Amino acid sequence: MTQPLNPPAKKNPIARTRQPTLPPNPRSRCALGLTRAAALGRFELQVCSACETVQYPPREVCGACLSHELSWRSVNPAGVLLASTTLHHSNDLYFRERLPWRVGTVRMDVGPSVVAHVHQDCADGARIRLTLRLDRSGQAVMIALPEKDTPHMADDPVLRETSCDPKYRRVLITDGKSTAGRALASALLDAGASTIFLGDPQPWRSVEAYNALLQDERVQAVTLDITDTDSVQRAAASLGGKVEILINTADMEREGGVMASRDVNVARDALDINVLGLMRLAQHFGPALCGRAADGTRNAVAWVNILSIYAQMNLPSRGMWSASKAAALSLSQCLRAEMRPSGIRVINVFPGPLDHEWEQRTPPPRVTPQALAQAVVRSLKQGIEDVYVGDVAQEFCERLTENPKALERELGA
Repeated sequence: MTQPLNPPAKKNPIARTRQPTLPPNPRSRCALGLTRAAALGRFELQVCSACETVQYPPREVCGACLSHELSWRSVNPAGVLLASTTLHHSNDLYFRERLPWRVGTVRMDVGPSVVAHVHQDCADGARIRLTLRLDRSGQAVMIALPEKDTPHMADDPVLRETSCDPKYRRVLITDGKSTAGRALASALLDAGASTIFLGDPQPWRSVEAYNALLQDERVQAVTLDITDTDSVQRAAASLGGKVEILINTADMEREGGVMASRDVNVARDALDINVLGLMRLAQHFGPALCGRAADGTRNAVAWVNILSIYAQMNLPSRGMWSASKAAALSLSQCLRAEMRPSGIRVINVFPGPLDHEWEQRTPPPRVTPQALAQAVVRSLKQGIEDVYVGDVAQEFCERLTENPKALERELGA
């Protein structure tokens, strides 16, 4: 049975921080279908359209009938753990630093047999369920989990390595006075975060709910205005080396398209907060996170950007805001590539319309701040890269795959 994770001891200030290493990451182009499924929290394998044979490992043609018509579909992840072994030696540096490490062979109910990382609560010959997770290199791996959840299951070292679980970790929320920021702080405290640094972009403005959060000894206020480079630099110098998860909740949402507005100041402010603010945070907090990506059980693990589903398709009634979110998405993809060599996961969250003051005239369904917060915590625990929150976002995700032109015309109308 998995032993509960103990609170990490204070680090020796003169001890050298362990340098980030990555697991082997070469994959074929076919195998990137597994990575796509893992990034979205799904379990998908190739299925032959001609004979319905489930394929593993991914391949160009069906292993049974040689048909090249292979589609990615959700399949039953259940199976039986045939046999397992625990490695006590490895020639690979990443695994050598994390030994012992358990692996095994699983015969899936849908046909294939796979080699997977094995959770310590799985017994040989027992029923298990497989899950796809992203490893530190950003590639998909299979993990065999017990058929039913067990106590302290998430504290297993394999799951800690393939997730960004906030338990015992310190989190920075860049705008703690926003409705989303306050909801995230509460959800992360419930998930076991040891410290929440709540950014305060406007110290002159008193928010009762924000002040109430500060009564918890695990919550600390931090003056942080991401439009001010000096403010970001001072905050990073003060606590950059302590942050293990950074969640950027800063946002400026305003109505208006392009042609009707003759004032560029609102557009400039939106770009300054939503795009340049992200860049300032990355420049000053990013190196410290990357440097602590392998620092024991409380290593730096994740950077979370709260974007919008309208980053992927412009909403003309809020055209400039949508454009700034699209630019932030592009910048976030650059940040993901730059942070991948250290193993830091960049998570992009795409909620539908949020239930806050700037969406008063938006008809339901809207995403409550609490639902957004729970989705972010869930994505951290599961190590998901792209998170779609709410009915609107999930519908848009499907329609962007099926017929993006139809969605563009409807939003324009």
